[in-house]
Amino acid sequence: MNIKVRLAVMNFLEFAVWGAYLTCMGNYLGTAGLGEEIPWFYAIQGIVSIFMPTLMGIVADKYMQPQRVLGLCHLLAGAFMMGCWWMGMNYAEPDKATFITLYTLSVAFYMPTIALANTTAFSILKRNGMDTVKDFPPIRVLGTVGFIATMWFVNCAVWDNGSFSFTFGESAFKFQYTYMQFFVSGLLSFVLFAYCFTLPACPLTKKEGNVSLAEQFGLSAFKLFKRRQMALFFIFSALLGMCLQVTNGYAGPFITSFKGSLDEAIANSFAANNATLLTSISQMSEALCILMIPFCLKKFGIKGVMLMSMFAWVFRFGFFGVGDPGMPGVTFFILSCIVYGVAFDFFNVSGGIFVDQECEPSVKASAQGLFMMMTNGVGATIGTLTAGAIINSFCHWENGFLVGNEANGWQNCWFIFAAFALVVGVLFAVLFKPEKK
Repeated sequence: MNIKVRLAVMNFLEFAVWGAYLTCMGNYLGTAGLGEEIPWFYAIQGIVSIFMPTLMGIVADKYMQPQRVLGLCHLLAGAFMMGCWWMGMNYAEPDKATFITLYTLSVAFYMPTIALANTTAFSILKRNGMDTVKDFPPIRVLGTVGFIATMWFVNCAVWDNGSFSFTFGESAFKFQYTYMQFFVSGLLSFVLFAYCFTLPACPLTKKEGNVSLAEQFGLSAFKLFKRRQMALFFIFSALLGMCLQVTNGYAGPFITSFKGSLDEAIANSFAANNATLLTSISQMSEALCILMIPFCLKKFGIKGVMLMSMFAWVFRFGFFGVGDPGMPGVTFFILSCIVYGVAFDFFNVSGGIFVDQECEPSVKASAQGLFMMMTNGVGATIGTLTAGAIINSFCHWENGFLVGNEANGWQNCWFIFAAFALVVGVLFAVLFKPEKK
Protein backbone atom coordinates (compact mmCIF):
# COMPACT_ATOMS: atom_id res chain seq x y z
CA MET A 1 0.00 0.00 0.00
CA ASN A 2 1.21 3.54 -0.79
CA ILE A 3 3.00 5.03 2.22
CA LYS A 4 0.87 8.18 2.16
CA VAL A 5 -2.29 6.07 2.25
CA ARG A 6 -0.98 4.08 5.20
CA LEU A 7 -0.20 7.25 7.13
CA ALA A 8 -3.60 8.67 6.20
CA VAL A 9 -5.29 5.58 7.69
CA MET A 10 -3.22 6.06 10.85
CA ASN A 11 -4.41 9.68 11.12
CA PHE A 12 -8.02 8.69 10.40
CA LEU A 13 -8.03 6.26 13.32
CA GLU A 14 -6.01 8.59 15.59
CA PHE A 15 -8.67 11.29 15.55
CA ALA A 16 -11.67 8.99 15.17
CA VAL A 17 -10.82 7.77 18.69
CA TRP A 18 -11.12 11.33 20.00
CA GLY A 19 -14.13 12.38 17.94
CA ALA A 20 -16.30 9.66 19.48
CA TYR A 21 -16.64 11.54 22.77
CA LEU A 22 -14.81 14.86 22.81
CA THR A 23 -17.64 17.15 21.67
CA CYS A 24 -20.60 15.22 23.14
CA MET A 25 -19.23 13.95 26.46
CA GLY A 26 -20.80 16.90 28.28
CA ASN A 27 -24.30 15.73 27.30
CA TYR A 28 -23.73 12.34 28.95
CA LEU A 29 -22.04 13.78 32.04
CA GLY A 30 -25.01 16.08 32.63
CA THR A 31 -27.45 13.15 32.76
CA ALA A 32 -25.09 10.94 34.81
CA GLY A 33 -24.92 13.35 37.73
CA LEU A 34 -21.51 14.68 36.71
CA GLY A 35 -22.55 17.91 35.01
CA GLU A 36 -20.81 20.14 37.52
CA GLU A 37 -17.55 18.30 36.83
CA ILE A 38 -17.47 19.03 33.08
CA PRO A 39 -14.68 21.63 33.45
CA TRP A 40 -12.53 19.05 35.24
CA PHE A 41 -13.11 16.36 32.61
CA TYR A 42 -11.71 18.67 29.95
CA ALA A 43 -9.07 20.11 32.27
CA ILE A 44 -7.81 16.57 32.95
CA GLN A 45 -6.85 16.35 29.28
CA GLY A 46 -4.78 19.47 29.80
CA ILE A 47 -3.25 18.37 33.09
CA VAL A 48 -1.97 15.06 31.71
CA SER A 49 -0.74 16.90 28.61
CA ILE A 50 1.63 18.89 30.79
CA PHE A 51 3.84 15.85 31.34
CA MET A 52 2.65 12.76 29.44
CA PRO A 53 3.46 13.91 25.85
CA THR A 54 6.92 14.97 27.01
CA LEU A 55 7.53 11.66 28.81
CA MET A 56 6.32 9.58 25.87
CA GLY A 57 8.34 11.82 23.54
CA ILE A 58 11.47 10.98 25.56
CA VAL A 59 10.70 7.28 25.20
CA ALA A 60 10.15 7.69 21.45
CA ASP A 61 13.37 9.72 21.06
CA LYS A 62 15.65 7.53 23.17
CA TYR A 63 14.32 4.04 23.80
CA MET A 64 11.55 2.80 21.49
CA GLN A 65 10.49 3.58 17.93
CA PRO A 66 7.65 6.17 17.93
CA GLN A 67 5.14 4.06 15.98
CA ARG A 68 5.44 1.33 18.63
CA VAL A 69 5.04 3.78 21.51
CA LEU A 70 1.98 5.13 19.66
CA GLY A 71 0.45 1.67 19.47
CA LEU A 72 1.07 0.76 23.11
CA CYS A 73 -0.39 4.07 24.30
CA HIS A 74 -3.58 3.31 22.34
CA LEU A 75 -3.80 -0.17 23.85
CA LEU A 76 -3.81 1.31 27.37
CA ALA A 77 -6.04 4.27 26.47
CA GLY A 78 -8.60 1.92 24.92
CA ALA A 79 -8.61 -0.41 27.92
CA PHE A 80 -9.33 2.37 30.41
CA MET A 81 -11.95 3.94 28.11
CA MET A 82 -13.74 0.58 28.02
CA GLY A 83 -13.75 0.80 31.80
CA CYS A 84 -15.72 4.08 31.55
CA TRP A 85 -18.18 2.38 29.19
CA TRP A 86 -18.62 -0.54 31.60
CA MET A 87 -19.36 1.77 34.53
CA GLY A 88 -21.83 3.82 32.52
CA MET A 89 -23.60 0.65 31.37
CA ASN A 90 -23.96 -0.74 34.90
CA TYR A 91 -24.70 2.42 36.90
CA ALA A 92 -27.15 5.25 36.12
CA GLU A 93 -24.89 7.54 38.14
CA PRO A 94 -21.37 6.02 38.21
CA ASP A 95 -19.16 6.41 41.26
CA LYS A 96 -17.52 9.77 40.66
CA ALA A 97 -14.03 8.90 41.93
CA THR A 98 -13.77 5.60 40.02
CA PHE A 99 -15.18 6.99 36.78
CA ILE A 100 -12.88 10.03 36.83
CA THR A 101 -9.88 7.80 37.60
CA LEU A 102 -10.56 5.53 34.61
CA TYR A 103 -11.15 8.52 32.35
CA THR A 104 -7.95 10.20 33.58
CA LEU A 105 -5.85 7.11 32.87
CA SER A 106 -7.38 6.79 29.40
CA VAL A 107 -6.65 10.37 28.33
CA ALA A 108 -3.23 10.21 30.02
CA PHE A 109 -2.22 7.63 27.42
CA TYR A 110 -4.25 9.12 24.56
CA MET A 111 -3.00 12.72 24.66
CA PRO A 112 0.67 11.82 23.90
CA THR A 113 -0.46 9.97 20.78
CA ILE A 114 -1.28 13.21 18.95
CA ALA A 115 2.37 14.30 19.04
CA LEU A 116 3.57 10.72 18.49
CA ALA A 117 1.41 10.42 15.37
CA ASN A 118 3.03 13.63 14.03
CA THR A 119 6.52 12.34 14.83
CA THR A 120 5.80 8.99 13.17
CA ALA A 121 4.41 10.63 10.04
CA PHE A 122 7.27 13.14 9.74
CA SER A 123 9.90 10.41 10.24
CA ILE A 124 8.40 8.04 7.66
CA LEU A 125 7.86 10.80 5.10
CA LYS A 126 11.46 12.00 5.40
CA ARG A 127 12.84 8.47 5.16
CA ASN A 128 10.95 8.15 1.89
CA GLY A 129 12.31 11.45 0.52
CA MET A 130 9.10 13.46 0.86
CA ASP A 131 8.47 17.09 1.84
CA THR A 132 6.64 17.42 5.17
CA VAL A 133 5.22 20.89 4.38
CA LYS A 134 3.76 19.66 1.09
CA ASP A 135 2.90 16.03 1.86
CA PHE A 136 1.82 16.07 5.52
CA PRO A 137 -1.33 18.29 5.38
CA PRO A 138 -3.20 16.02 2.89
CA ILE A 139 -2.36 13.08 5.18
CA ARG A 140 -3.41 14.93 8.32
CA VAL A 141 -6.73 15.91 6.74
CA LEU A 142 -7.80 12.25 7.00
CA GLY A 143 -7.53 12.69 10.77
CA THR A 144 -10.22 15.33 10.58
CA VAL A 145 -12.32 13.06 8.37
CA GLY A 146 -12.01 10.36 11.05
CA PHE A 147 -13.07 12.83 13.75
CA ILE A 148 -16.14 13.79 11.66
CA ALA A 149 -17.01 10.18 10.93
CA THR A 150 -17.29 9.21 14.59
CA MET A 151 -19.10 12.47 15.45
CA TRP A 152 -21.76 11.62 12.87
CA PHE A 153 -21.91 8.03 14.05
CA VAL A 154 -22.49 8.84 17.74
CA ASN A 155 -24.93 11.62 16.80
CA CYS A 156 -27.22 9.24 14.91
CA ALA A 157 -26.56 5.79 16.43
CA VAL A 158 -29.15 4.53 18.93
CA TRP A 159 -28.88 1.55 21.29
CA ASP A 160 -32.20 0.88 23.02
CA ASN A 161 -32.93 -2.38 24.87
CA GLY A 162 -30.60 -4.44 22.69
CA SER A 163 -31.82 -2.85 19.45
CA PHE A 164 -29.46 -0.82 17.24
CA SER A 165 -30.68 1.88 14.82
CA PHE A 166 -29.92 5.31 13.32
CA THR A 167 -32.00 8.48 13.57
CA PHE A 168 -31.76 12.25 13.10
CA GLY A 169 -34.78 12.72 15.33
CA GLU A 170 -35.07 12.91 19.09
CA SER A 171 -34.01 9.87 21.15
CA ALA A 172 -32.62 9.77 24.66
CA PHE A 173 -30.66 6.64 23.67
CA LYS A 174 -28.48 8.26 21.02
CA PHE A 175 -24.82 7.53 21.63
CA GLN A 176 -24.17 11.28 21.96
CA TYR A 177 -26.23 11.25 25.17
CA THR A 178 -25.04 7.91 26.61
CA TYR A 179 -22.01 5.88 27.73
CA MET A 180 -21.91 4.13 24.31
CA GLN A 181 -19.68 6.92 22.99
CA PHE A 182 -16.90 5.57 25.23
CA PHE A 183 -17.33 2.07 23.78
CA VAL A 184 -16.81 3.42 20.24
CA SER A 185 -13.66 5.27 21.32
CA GLY A 186 -12.18 2.28 23.16
CA LEU A 187 -12.83 -0.11 20.28
CA LEU A 188 -11.13 2.20 17.78
CA SER A 189 -8.10 2.52 20.08
CA PHE A 190 -7.67 -1.25 19.98
CA VAL A 191 -7.84 -1.22 16.18
CA LEU A 192 -5.16 1.50 15.98
CA PHE A 193 -2.95 -0.40 18.45
CA ALA A 194 -2.84 -3.34 16.06
CA TYR A 195 -2.40 -1.11 12.99
CA CYS A 196 0.60 0.77 14.40
CA PHE A 197 2.66 -2.42 14.47
CA THR A 198 2.24 -2.77 10.70
CA LEU A 199 3.80 0.65 9.97
CA PRO A 200 7.38 1.03 8.60
CA ALA A 201 10.22 1.32 11.12
CA CYS A 202 11.26 4.74 12.43
CA PRO A 203 14.85 4.08 13.63
CA LEU A 204 16.01 6.09 16.63
CA THR A 205 18.63 8.82 16.07
CA LYS A 206 21.61 8.00 18.27
CA LYS A 207 23.98 10.81 19.13
CA GLU A 208 27.67 9.95 19.03
CA GLY A 209 30.16 10.91 21.73
CA ASN A 210 29.40 11.96 25.29
CA VAL A 211 25.74 12.45 26.07
CA SER A 212 24.69 14.78 28.88
CA LEU A 213 22.21 13.82 31.59
CA ALA A 214 19.69 16.29 30.14
CA GLU A 215 19.98 14.62 26.74
CA GLN A 216 19.60 11.16 28.27
CA PHE A 217 16.27 12.18 29.80
CA GLY A 218 15.10 14.02 26.69
CA LEU A 219 15.16 17.44 28.33
CA SER A 220 17.18 19.05 25.55
CA ALA A 221 13.96 20.32 23.96
CA PHE A 222 13.62 22.83 26.82
CA LYS A 223 16.76 24.56 25.50
CA LEU A 224 14.47 25.97 22.82
CA PHE A 225 13.28 28.49 25.41
CA LYS A 226 16.71 30.14 25.20
CA ARG A 227 15.81 31.39 21.74
CA ARG A 228 13.54 34.43 21.98
CA GLN A 229 11.51 33.41 18.94
CA MET A 230 10.83 29.91 20.25
CA ALA A 231 10.14 31.12 23.80
CA LEU A 232 7.49 33.55 22.53
CA PHE A 233 6.09 30.89 20.22
CA PHE A 234 5.58 28.46 23.12
CA ILE A 235 4.19 31.17 25.44
CA PHE A 236 1.59 32.24 22.88
CA SER A 237 0.91 28.58 22.13
CA ALA A 238 -0.15 28.24 25.77
CA LEU A 239 -2.29 31.39 25.61
CA LEU A 240 -4.02 30.27 22.45
CA GLY A 241 -4.30 26.77 23.89
CA MET A 242 -6.62 28.28 26.51
CA CYS A 243 -9.26 28.49 23.77
CA LEU A 244 -8.94 24.92 22.49
CA GLN A 245 -11.28 22.97 24.76
CA VAL A 246 -13.88 25.66 25.50
CA THR A 247 -16.19 24.85 22.61
CA ASN A 248 -15.35 21.13 22.74
CA GLY A 249 -16.65 21.07 26.28
CA TYR A 250 -19.55 23.50 26.06
CA ALA A 251 -20.78 23.88 22.47
CA GLY A 252 -22.79 20.66 22.77
CA PRO A 253 -24.49 21.47 26.10
CA PHE A 254 -25.04 25.07 24.91
CA ILE A 255 -26.83 24.08 21.69
CA THR A 256 -28.69 21.21 23.40
CA SER A 257 -29.93 23.61 26.10
CA PHE A 258 -32.28 25.14 23.51
CA LYS A 259 -34.33 21.91 23.69
CA GLY A 260 -35.71 23.38 26.91
CA SER A 261 -36.82 26.58 25.17
CA LEU A 262 -40.44 27.68 25.56
CA ASP A 263 -40.42 28.43 21.82
CA GLU A 264 -41.44 25.07 20.30
CA ALA A 265 -39.91 25.91 16.94
CA ILE A 266 -36.50 26.32 18.59
CA ALA A 267 -36.94 23.41 21.03
CA ASN A 268 -37.83 21.02 18.18
CA SER A 269 -35.34 22.43 15.68
CA PHE A 270 -32.87 20.16 13.88
CA ALA A 271 -29.91 22.00 15.44
CA ALA A 272 -31.11 21.65 19.04
CA ASN A 273 -31.63 17.90 18.61
CA ASN A 274 -28.45 17.21 16.61
CA ALA A 275 -25.80 19.31 18.35
CA THR A 276 -22.99 16.85 17.59
CA LEU A 277 -23.92 16.72 13.90
CA LEU A 278 -24.10 20.52 13.70
CA THR A 279 -20.73 21.05 15.35
CA SER A 280 -19.18 18.52 12.96
CA ILE A 281 -19.27 21.35 10.41
CA SER A 282 -16.28 22.63 12.38
CA GLN A 283 -14.34 19.51 11.45
CA MET A 284 -15.45 19.74 7.81
CA SER A 285 -13.99 23.23 7.79
CA GLU A 286 -10.82 21.78 9.34
CA ALA A 287 -10.49 19.33 6.45
CA LEU A 288 -10.54 22.15 3.91
CA CYS A 289 -8.31 24.48 5.92
CA ILE A 290 -5.59 21.86 6.38
CA LEU A 291 -5.19 21.73 2.61
CA MET A 292 -4.65 25.51 2.59
CA ILE A 293 -1.77 25.37 5.08
CA PRO A 294 1.15 24.78 2.64
CA PHE A 295 0.09 27.77 0.53
CA CYS A 296 -0.56 30.02 3.54
CA LEU A 297 2.72 29.14 5.27
CA LYS A 298 4.72 29.97 2.15
CA LYS A 299 2.68 33.11 1.42
CA PHE A 300 2.26 34.59 4.90
CA GLY A 301 4.79 32.77 7.13
CA ILE A 302 4.20 31.33 10.58
CA LYS A 303 3.30 34.70 12.11
CA GLY A 304 0.66 35.47 9.52
CA VAL A 305 -0.88 32.01 9.79
CA MET A 306 -1.02 32.12 13.60
CA LEU A 307 -2.55 35.60 13.53
CA MET A 308 -5.30 34.30 11.27
CA SER A 309 -5.91 31.56 13.82
CA MET A 310 -6.09 33.96 16.77
CA PHE A 311 -8.58 36.30 15.16
CA ALA A 312 -10.62 33.35 13.91
CA TRP A 313 -11.11 32.41 17.59
CA VAL A 314 -12.64 35.86 18.15
CA PHE A 315 -15.28 35.10 15.51
CA ARG A 316 -15.68 31.50 16.69
CA PHE A 317 -16.84 32.65 20.12
CA GLY A 318 -18.60 35.81 18.92
CA PHE A 319 -20.87 33.97 16.47
CA PHE A 320 -21.95 31.57 19.23
CA GLY A 321 -22.83 34.61 21.32
CA VAL A 322 -25.29 36.02 18.78
CA GLY A 323 -26.76 32.76 17.40
CA ASP A 324 -29.61 30.37 18.21
CA PRO A 325 -30.97 27.15 16.62
CA GLY A 326 -33.85 28.94 14.90
CA MET A 327 -33.83 30.94 11.69
CA PRO A 328 -31.88 33.06 10.98
CA GLY A 329 -29.92 32.56 14.23
CA VAL A 330 -28.62 29.12 13.23
CA THR A 331 -26.68 30.85 10.45
CA PHE A 332 -24.33 32.27 13.09
CA PHE A 333 -23.76 28.78 14.53
CA ILE A 334 -22.82 27.58 11.06
CA LEU A 335 -20.45 30.54 10.56
CA SER A 336 -18.85 29.80 13.92
CA CYS A 337 -18.22 26.23 12.79
CA ILE A 338 -16.76 27.38 9.48
CA VAL A 339 -14.18 29.74 11.04
CA TYR A 340 -13.19 26.99 13.49
CA GLY A 341 -11.17 25.35 10.72
CA VAL A 342 -8.90 28.37 10.54
CA ALA A 343 -8.87 28.80 14.33
CA PHE A 344 -7.76 25.24 15.05
CA ASP A 345 -5.70 24.07 12.07
CA PHE A 346 -3.77 27.24 11.32
CA PHE A 347 -2.48 26.98 14.86
CA ASN A 348 -2.15 23.27 15.66
CA VAL A 349 -1.01 21.81 12.34
CA SER A 350 1.15 24.76 11.31
CA GLY A 351 2.66 24.88 14.78
CA GLY A 352 3.61 21.21 14.56
CA ILE A 353 5.30 21.77 11.20
CA PHE A 354 7.09 24.86 12.53
CA VAL A 355 8.45 22.97 15.54
CA ASP A 356 9.63 20.12 13.31
CA GLN A 357 11.52 22.55 11.08
CA GLU A 358 13.16 24.40 13.98
CA CYS A 359 14.50 21.37 15.89
CA GLU A 360 17.42 18.98 15.58
CA PRO A 361 16.49 15.37 14.65
CA SER A 362 17.54 14.05 18.08
CA VAL A 363 14.90 16.13 19.93
CA LYS A 364 12.03 16.26 17.43
CA ALA A 365 9.72 13.92 19.35
CA SER A 366 10.53 15.70 22.64
CA ALA A 367 9.92 19.11 21.01
CA GLN A 368 6.56 17.96 19.65
CA GLY A 369 5.74 16.79 23.17
CA LEU A 370 6.76 20.19 24.52
CA PHE A 371 4.49 21.94 22.00
CA MET A 372 1.68 19.61 23.05
CA MET A 373 2.43 20.34 26.70
CA MET A 374 2.17 24.10 26.23
CA THR A 375 -1.02 24.01 24.14
CA ASN A 376 -3.12 21.04 25.26
CA GLY A 377 -1.43 20.96 28.67
CA VAL A 378 -0.72 24.28 30.37
CA GLY A 379 -2.95 26.38 28.12
CA ALA A 380 -5.93 24.06 27.87
CA THR A 381 -5.93 23.31 31.62
CA ILE A 382 -5.98 26.95 32.66
CA GLY A 383 -8.42 27.84 29.89
CA THR A 384 -10.86 25.02 30.63
CA LEU A 385 -10.98 25.64 34.38
CA THR A 386 -11.36 29.38 33.86
CA ALA A 387 -14.07 28.90 31.26
CA GLY A 388 -15.84 26.45 33.56
CA ALA A 389 -15.80 28.98 36.40
CA ILE A 390 -17.18 31.69 34.10
CA ILE A 391 -19.94 29.44 32.72
CA ASN A 392 -20.90 28.13 36.17
CA SER A 393 -21.28 31.73 37.35
CA PHE A 394 -23.57 32.67 34.45
CA CYS A 395 -25.39 29.30 33.97
CA HIS A 396 -26.80 26.37 35.95
CA TRP A 397 -28.09 22.82 35.33
CA GLU A 398 -31.87 22.52 35.15
CA ASN A 399 -33.82 19.41 34.03
CA GLY A 400 -30.71 18.02 32.31
CA PHE A 401 -29.96 21.28 30.46
CA LEU A 402 -27.23 23.84 31.15
CA VAL A 403 -29.19 27.10 30.97
CA GLY A 404 -28.33 30.75 31.62
CA ASN A 405 -29.15 32.30 34.98
CA GLU A 406 -30.54 35.21 32.98
CA ALA A 407 -31.71 35.53 29.38
CA ASN A 408 -28.25 36.60 28.23
CA GLY A 409 -26.22 34.31 30.51
CA TRP A 410 -24.69 32.21 27.73
CA GLN A 411 -24.17 35.27 25.55
CA ASN A 412 -22.04 36.96 28.21
CA CYS A 413 -19.80 33.88 28.42
CA TRP A 414 -19.12 33.73 24.68
CA PHE A 415 -18.35 37.45 24.49
CA ILE A 416 -15.86 37.17 27.38
CA PHE A 417 -14.04 34.37 25.53
CA ALA A 418 -14.02 36.41 22.31
CA ALA A 419 -12.50 39.41 24.10
CA PHE A 420 -9.69 37.23 25.49
CA ALA A 421 -8.81 35.87 22.03
CA LEU A 422 -8.74 39.42 20.67
CA VAL A 423 -6.25 40.57 23.32
CA VAL A 424 -3.97 37.57 22.67
CA GLY A 425 -4.05 38.25 18.93
CA VAL A 426 -3.08 41.90 19.32
CA LEU A 427 -0.21 41.08 21.70
CA PHE A 428 1.11 38.37 19.36
CA ALA A 429 1.06 40.78 16.41
CA VAL A 430 3.17 43.26 18.36
CA LEU A 431 5.65 40.95 20.13
CA PHE A 432 6.35 37.93 17.89
CA LYS A 433 9.00 38.59 15.25
CA PRO A 434 10.11 35.33 13.58
CA GLU A 435 13.61 34.93 12.20
CA LYS A 436 13.90 35.37 8.45
CA LYS A 437 15.67 32.54 6.62
